[in-house]
Amino acid sequence: MTRTPIAVLISGTGSNLAALLRASAEPSCPFVVVGVIADRDASGLEHARSAGIPTEVIRLADHADRAAWDRALAASVTRLEPQLVVLAGFMKLVGPPLLDAFGGRIVNTHPALLPSFPGAHGVRDALAHGVKVSGATVIEVDAGVDTGRILAQVPVEVRAEDTEHDLHERIKAAEQPLLVEVVRGLTAGRQDGPAATL
Repeated sequence: MTRTPIAVLISGTGSNLAALLRASAEPSCPFVVVGVIADRDASGLEHARSAGIPTEVIRLADHADRAAWDRALAASVTRLEPQLVVLAGFMKLVGPPLLDAFGGRIVNTHPALLPSFPGAHGVRDALAHGVKVSGATVIEVDAGVDTGRILAQVPVEVRAEDTEHDLHERIKAAEQPLLVEVVRGLTAGRQDGPAATL
């Protein structure tokens, strides 16, 4: 079986990356992680290094401006020759160079039920609004902030005693299998999504 190459972009602990790597270790998995890129010295890079997967750190501070960083990121992803790019806790908006190169083939997760509570504080905003149900969303990335086409969602109950940390941890636990399921479907060509162009 020829497995579909995916690149994963992270900024933090890499819990979603770890879930993707566990899935990719299964013989029947339709995808393989060919490289992991971070925008900082993220602890999650260790998941990739332990698995022998190439890693790269592309810091904004190492480039003349944001446009130069956008070009460097796109160039690094392109060198990996992925068919799908997965933003797994990547905390920067991707710029036009990456969108131009991989439009329709970039997916991202968000810790809320979009279109509600977009942006960097989806969990905090949901709690502040007093909703009884939040959750996780996987979207196809476009040029907006969490405005792309929704590919899948999973609800997570909000409990009266929840702190932001508590709720976020439960959302992450639901988000990981959801992301793996979506990436499996896209890379196997079974889902009407970005992989329609694979």
